[in-house]
Amino acid sequence: MTSVADGEQAFHVVDNRDASRYELTVNGVEAGFIDYVLTNDVMVMSYIEIDPAFGRRGFGGRLTQEALDDCRARGLTVVPTCPFIADYVRTHPG
Repeated sequence: MTSVADGEQAFHVVDNRDASRYELTVNGVEAGFIDYVLTNDVMVMSYIEIDPAFGRRGFGGRLTQEALDDCRARGLTVVPTCPFIADYVRTHPG
């Protein structure tokens, strides 16, 4: 999906449809994921996890934004049941 170099940290987000999750790698290391359930054109985002080694650096927000951008591009409706993702959607309209 997306590869971005941010200073010295390159991150990549991919939709692993077989596992029903968006996956984040940072400098080639698995750093986190968002679990989802997709039914027709509705994606329920139920859980996000960022490896503690990558915590407190904004990767949760970056992963969430990339996933939401992908859903928007695909015309999906997102239902965030994960509190972090729901808060992100609430505080980042659009």
